[in-house]
Amino acid sequence: MSRQPPWPSWLRAYKLPWLRADLIAGFTLAAYMIPASIGDASLAGLPPQAGLYSCVFAGLVFWLFTTSRLTAVTVTSAISLLVGSSLAPLAGGGPAPLGELAAATALMVAVITAIIRLSRAGGIVNFISEPVLVGFKLGVGIFLATTQLPKLCGFAGSHGDFPAQAAHFAGHLGSVHPLSAAIGLTALLLLFAGRRFFPHKPLALPVVILGLLSGFFIDPGQLGVHTLGGFHQALPALGVPTGLGWADLRALLPLAAACVLLGTVETTAVGRVLARKHAVEFKGPRQFVALAAANLAVGLAHGYPVSGGMSQSLVNEEGGARTPLSGLIAALFILVLTVTSAASLRSLPLPVLAAVVIFAITGLFESGDLKRLWRFSRAEFAVAMIALLGVLVSGILPGVFIGSIMSLLLLLHRSAIPHSTELGRIPGSIYFADHLRNPENARIPGVFIFRVDGALLYFNVDYVRERFFELLDQRGEPLELVILHFGSVTAVDLAAVDLLVHLRHTLLRRHVHLRIAEAHTAVRIALQRSGFVNRYGPVDADLTVEAVLERWKLERES
Repeated sequence: MSRQPPWPSWLRAYKLPWLRADLIAGFTLAAYMIPASIGDASLAGLPPQAGLYSCVFAGLVFWLFTTSRLTAVTVTSAISLLVGSSLAPLAGGGPAPLGELAAATALMVAVITAIIRLSRAGGIVNFISEPVLVGFKLGVGIFLATTQLPKLCGFAGSHGDFPAQAAHFAGHLGSVHPLSAAIGLTALLLLFAGRRFFPHKPLALPVVILGLLSGFFIDPGQLGVHTLGGFHQALPALGVPTGLGWADLRALLPLAAACVLLGTVETTAVGRVLARKHAVEFKGPRQFVALAAANLAVGLAHGYPVSGGMSQSLVNEEGGARTPLSGLIAALFILVLTVTSAASLRSLPLPVLAAVVIFAITGLFESGDLKRLWRFSRAEFAVAMIALLGVLVSGILPGVFIGSIMSLLLLLHRSAIPHSTELGRIPGSIYFADHLRNPENARIPGVFIFRVDGALLYFNVDYVRERFFELLDQRGEPLELVILHFGSVTAVDLAAVDLLVHLRHTLLRRHVHLRIAEAHTAVRIALQRSGFVNRYGPVDADLTVEAVLERWKLERES
């Protein structure tokens, strides 16, 4: 495993013509991230500069460690809502303690992520199944929408889970402010029209500019339209959050763990999508280093946790980025703009900001994913729905863990019922394949060939035993030989060894011999260590079903 950061290798190969492409992509990415990060900061219950500076300081270091040239690091809607809904009950009052808690969370995310990388446990993200991700994204999208609808309609929102947010919105429909609703709906219509006629463009920036112009010329504050206000333009003082005790850190640990899980899932999903599109290798574990560095910088800058953003990374790709340098350029551009002219954002009407967030949320609603799951497997569709309900009923933080548990349960369910079948000879060949699905694969008279697809472990041996005797009894003819095809068995434990002993003794009472074919090295070593080989004879390497049959025929003739 290489411990060198990836930037020297691609920087040495950097070509001057790439700089123009990276500059354009960086400016385009910054134009998209500025309004999006402000909207996400509102979801986290933090001032707008928290979102901007989180993107800035994460972008200043992420490019040095990332192994994906197109992945953009940013605050995301899902993590922002997770932070906001989790920290609000912990904050003593006002944005100052909330900001300290958010920064401490980012530092804890950095530490946990680094530990995961050092322990080489990054593969844990692969346990999150696609159905759970689909349901989780839909649940987060619906939850996010309910938090923004009050702002869009011009009245105050509330805190709490989805049922509380939905009830609050329904109960205050009579309080809709007509001008606020008109401004918000107009912004939303412009965004959707822009997506229709100008796809893959940073549509939020011109809409925000129009919103700022409306604030300058019609003074929405005097007309009852709430504006962003309170924008602190100075750079943050770097340092560790102060005033927090061990009790605060213990209370933040579940949130930090959930941010790590959600952030690694988001970053891995982004990296895989881009890697597939460009036919390159995605080095997932190395991304943990980049995420740890980015969250460390963000925590010291008093921001809140970041991860790889899907929409931001796609904007970076569409902008023509050639190297990770585009992310650094975007961060520098946001930094300059923020410290020189960000105060003008104070007059941005909140309905416009809500429209930007709702528009971004629509990217989470992909009906094609649900249709695909429904066609592929009703069980996986049900898992997606359970994950969705977990987010809506229990909240974002419990929903993350419900999704993780559902992924593990789905994996265990599949492992507990491995595909097991009888094999037959493929016509005109020496090879054997599934007879039950393809009856033309002929059975060998007097021989039963059984295959298990998957590891043989303590929680599935009972199922395999029942399946074995079910298929064996269906033969309805005298048998002399049973062959266990182990070519698809990747591992065995002591319960599996006990199963083999049981099968051997049961078959011997029926005057039937038992043989094992195509056992992998790991399986043969396990059988050797268990004492099975010493007691019942060797399991030869690379012994095909055909070779077992030929050897058995010679033994029977002699």
